[in-house]
Amino acid sequence: MTGQNIHAADDREAEAAGTAYRDPEPFALTAQGHELTFYPGGQGRLDCLIRLIDEARQSIRMCFYIFAEDDTGRLVREALTRAAARGVRCTLVVDCFGSEAEEDFFKPFTAAGGTQCKFSSRWTHRYLIRNHQKIVVVDDQTGMIGGFNIQDDYFALPQENGWSDLGIVIEGPVVTDLVTWFDKLAAWTEDPQAKWQAIRRIIKGWEPGDGPVRLLVGGPTKGLSSWAAIVGRDLACSRRLDMAMAYFSPPKRLLRRVGRIARDGEARLVLAGKSDNAATIGATRLLNSYLLKKDAQIWEFDACKLHTKLIVLDDAVYIGSANFDMRSLYLNLELMLRIEDASLAARMREFVEWQMKGARKITPKLHAERATVWNRFRWGLSWLLVSVLDYTVSRRLNLGL
Repeated sequence: MTGQNIHAADDREAEAAGTAYRDPEPFALTAQGHELTFYPGGQGRLDCLIRLIDEARQSIRMCFYIFAEDDTGRLVREALTRAAARGVRCTLVVDCFGSEAEEDFFKPFTAAGGTQCKFSSRWTHRYLIRNHQKIVVVDDQTGMIGGFNIQDDYFALPQENGWSDLGIVIEGPVVTDLVTWFDKLAAWTEDPQAKWQAIRRIIKGWEPGDGPVRLLVGGPTKGLSSWAAIVGRDLACSRRLDMAMAYFSPPKRLLRRVGRIARDGEARLVLAGKSDNAATIGATRLLNSYLLKKDAQIWEFDACKLHTKLIVLDDAVYIGSANFDMRSLYLNLELMLRIEDASLAARMREFVEWQMKGARKITPKLHAERATVWNRFRWGLSWLLVSVLDYTVSRRLNLGL
């Protein structure tokens, strides 16, 4: 079979897998004194979000990177407007660079008494910072985090090429930390004179504690943030790694730690085969040769676009807003929940295995067929683009990948 025919057969197999793939049903469990409910399906996530807003009686704290002026954006805005009108104290933070919604779009919400503010500014010293976090806290008791944004694609079916993602509703002591973190973030955002140094101090000063449940934050700080430091330490000493990750292009130091786990233990990686930013796929493929030589098991999820951010290292589960790339590790403001619990880790490995149903296995043979001189050049350029430039820029420069 010729190389062209091999790739055509691969494409037909991927298309068939994408047609057959279905998001798993919501599931719930208790871990370390916390009640956790997971929503892998888009409609379930959206229904849950609207229900939380409608049931709020005292306060809603909400932060999203993207808030679009589409059907989903209007649905969430209307729910927030209803909440504000019945006296709920509502604060919404959106990222200035990531969100499409203009100030006029939020006027019904602010007219009802809600507070809406934008993080950062496009043309000041704060330009490079992206608030990539996704946070919802209702009545100081229930939190919702994950990788999803407020836009139609994040709640669409796989068959509609929506984003495969994960939302988590949390009840338990860590919600208090969510409230504390959000309030620090909102205060900085609302201050028009706030300096970059101030947010760096807030990130550096965040104390996640040393217990089995830790709320980790990432961002631009001198030294490593709690998210980057703790995941790095776990990678250095773990024997097993399972990961489902939208953007995977870590620095060499962390890549070597992934390779060490693959060589000495087991590493299973479900990475994106489809995205709205093909340069991120090229950047990931650049690393496949090294990982395969270390015996890592790699799948490319191509049932639809992959947006999940999930890492399981031995018994520690990381889930939240951060990708495993340079920007999410060192520059973007990110939020990751780390829970060390053997039962939870086992259940999340089952979730990773489910996502393998919508993915193709990347064998050394398949990778070698792809790794032409031209493709390697494009992969290297893609890695440079997504590691140095903003996602929004690299999205426009996908190099035909």
